[in-house]
Amino acid sequence: GPSHSADSLAHSTSALIDAGPAAWAAADAAIAGAPGEATVDLDAPGLRWLCPLDHLASLRDFLAFKDHVRRGAVRRGAPIPPYWFEAPVYYKGNHRQVIGPGETCPWPRYTQHLDFELELAMVVGCRGESIGRDDAASYIFGFTILDDFSARDVQAKESAAWLGPAKAKDFCTALGPCIVTADELGPQPDLAMVCRVNGEEWGRARSSLARWSWSDMIAHVSDGEEIYPCDVYGSGTPGGCCGLDLDRRLEPGDVVELEVEQIGILRNTIGFPAP
Repeated sequence: GPSHSADSLAHSTSALIDAGPAAWAAADAAIAGAPGEATVDLDAPGLRWLCPLDHLASLRDFLAFKDHVRRGAVRRGAPIPPYWFEAPVYYKGNHRQVIGPGETCPWPRYTQHLDFELELAMVVGCRGESIGRDDAASYIFGFTILDDFSARDVQAKESAAWLGPAKAKDFCTALGPCIVTADELGPQPDLAMVCRVNGEEWGRARSSLARWSWSDMIAHVSDGEEIYPCDVYGSGTPGGCCGLDLDRRLEPGDVVELEVEQIGILRNTIGFPAP
């Protein structure tokens, strides 16, 4: 990757990822050589988690869980599209409209139906093109939690016009609270996932229920185009882990918590409609 100062690497996760595997190894060595008392007090007053990436190269969100796709097909009164079984389909999100833990998701003035989606997210670590599925795991830097906020009424209109989602999704995506590296979780982790609204559990699943693997996604995206460090891929939501699947709606002021085993809790408040 490009040259980065030690100071920039210490203050920017995106710079560290972009610097490449040699910088990651140096960071590992520095952590291993630190004295035992050199820890971070997560309960310290004033400590606040920020978005784990200060710069996303791109944002792609997939549709990897069959149960969510099946529920959508039932709502439409149609079969699952055959292409869903052929390739891991995705949309391109707005990588510049991303918030972190504890931040408020804005309620755009153009929607009456705001929703969330519980997702696992993968962060690409290395640049590459036309990557084979068997080699794809080595391009994974790590994993975090993603909340794919959605304007469902607008999404229905956009899909009926044969494009999108765009305005239905681009106003906000949340990431956090941290990135856990692939050397800890493996390239295809099996993690418990739970979503809560105002402390009430709405749904739970396991990440291993996805029909498409992260290696499948990397191989598909990189076929004929380059992928880059700090590209973020969302898994899509498991069935029953968003309001749409449950016929439940968010209200302004609601607190959405997404919890994924070994990663933590991503908590965001829903804002009030813009005037």
